[in-house]
Amino acid sequence: MSGEHVERRLAAILAADVAGSCRLIGIDEEGTLARLKALRRTLFDPKIAEHHGRVVKNTGDGAIAEFASVVDAVRCAAEIQRGMAEQNIDVPQDKRIELRIGIHVGDIIIEENDIFGDGVNIAVRLEGIAEPGGISISDDARRQIRGKVDITFEDLGSQSLKNIAEPMRVWRVQIGRAVPAAPNRLPVDDALALPDKPSIAVLPFTNLSSDPEQDYFADGMVDDIITALSHFKALFVIARNSSFTYKGRAVDVKQVGRELGVRYVLEGSVRKAANRVRITGQLVDAATGAHLWAERFDGGLDDIFDLQDQVTESVVGAIAPAVEKAEIERAKRKPTESLDAYALYLRGLAKSYQFANRQALDEALRLFNSAIELDPDFAAAYGRAASCYVAAKINGWISDTANEIAEVTRLAQRAVELGKDDAIALAAGGVALAFIVRDLGVGAALIDRALVLNSNLAEAWFYGGWAKNWLGEPEAAIERFARAMRLSPLDPRLTGMRSGTAFAHFFLGRYDEAASWAAITLQDNPDYQPGLRIAAASNAMAGRPEQAHKAMARLRQLNPALRVSNLKDVLPPIRRAEDLSRLEEGLRQAGLPE
Repeated sequence: MSGEHVERRLAAILAADVAGSCRLIGIDEEGTLARLKALRRTLFDPKIAEHHGRVVKNTGDGAIAEFASVVDAVRCAAEIQRGMAEQNIDVPQDKRIELRIGIHVGDIIIEENDIFGDGVNIAVRLEGIAEPGGISISDDARRQIRGKVDITFEDLGSQSLKNIAEPMRVWRVQIGRAVPAAPNRLPVDDALALPDKPSIAVLPFTNLSSDPEQDYFADGMVDDIITALSHFKALFVIARNSSFTYKGRAVDVKQVGRELGVRYVLEGSVRKAANRVRITGQLVDAATGAHLWAERFDGGLDDIFDLQDQVTESVVGAIAPAVEKAEIERAKRKPTESLDAYALYLRGLAKSYQFANRQALDEALRLFNSAIELDPDFAAAYGRAASCYVAAKINGWISDTANEIAEVTRLAQRAVELGKDDAIALAAGGVALAFIVRDLGVGAALIDRALVLNSNLAEAWFYGGWAKNWLGEPEAAIERFARAMRLSPLDPRLTGMRSGTAFAHFFLGRYDEAASWAAITLQDNPDYQPGLRIAAASNAMAGRPEQAHKAMARLRQLNPALRVSNLKDVLPPIRRAEDLSRLEEGLRQAGLPE
């Protein structure tokens, strides 16, 4: 090994690159290169210097810069991107130069005025996953600037970066835009009062294309989204005629919130290039301006209506959980003396998502019952209370006593009576009737009715998947679980969706696939008992006794009284005798005593 000293230091690294540079050069080689040089001379290099940075090297259509302060690096990047957006206002879409920027703070090696090392590599990879006009930063960088810059960040979660060994948590910087004063601005005192449930307005999507035909596509998509959101009875959705009064106007979402009396605003854009189209959408808290969710979708114009359906489904499937999460956080911040029924319901919902925590589930049931006491006509609260018993039985915390069956029947029937057009009440009541009361036909029919009312409700697809498993239709179950996961990929019920998929493959005799899905299920929740049961049974039937016995050992630690003879106490009403026999045999081979 060389004993030569290597100079190192901690630095913030900014990596920038031109999005689609090859396409731009192909359209106008000399013009693009001239504009890139001008960009460096008039914006990029001056901003780097202004924020005490140093351009280490230019890479043709990109650059690497280092800063002593990550605060300076992020502020510099934001100003560069705002400057680029201003310069692009009057430039045709297909000729715009847009930068992607990545920022990381880490250890670097200095050699002959150049820099190397993982710190540089990570910044370059972060730039690679940034969207055109956007900035991606590492979690290390974000921690060091928290509270020091007036910039909003969106958590992109753990990301696998090319040639970087471990996944990294990544944040997207939300670039603010200047908003001109709009006419008819309401005084704060004249702002509309917020409804007593989550409220949202979907603004017309901006057509960023030079093709005016895309206006029709964008407007049609917004129509579909408004219609789909209206199926959520827990949401107050502003009608299209009011939302579209903002078409073509540059507005502040806070102003929209005051003028329409809504808590959330969905805005987006459509951009066409050649035969491709990109749609972006973002959900904003109208009170604070904070971004709660953002996504982009790409597709070809040859399947434009399929793309429109995909975007509508994805946006609606993401918005409902995002709004629910924001509302739960809002309810948690309310003082304890605030006892309105909806706040109690939201707090109960948050507790009920801690599926493997018995104390949390007991608290959820108490909160739902308290909500019912305040509002005896609260259909969804009855349904959620009934589903608490479902979770308790799944985990082996209750047995089917006459009193419990009677109480679940009461709650579920009341949910259905009060919520004839409430998809959540019908789905939750249906799964409780099927699983606890063992009235499978009625329960499955209620879940199907919920799906007719709201085909975008991931929860109903999830319950519907289990119902199909119990009815002996595993192929249909797999389709329903896949739809649920597609609609809500970050759902708190994701463990149950994966477990249900494992059971469906098991009933089809696909033991390897079942074992794989079971393993994924247990990664997030190693004590999830349905996941342990299917992991034990599928591995045993697939000829992997070691994995089967390991899962069974953990299952018996959690439920020492479990036997083949009393398995029905925790299992749902599996209609086909061969499915039940197959499951019992798998668990027997895994080591479950008779």
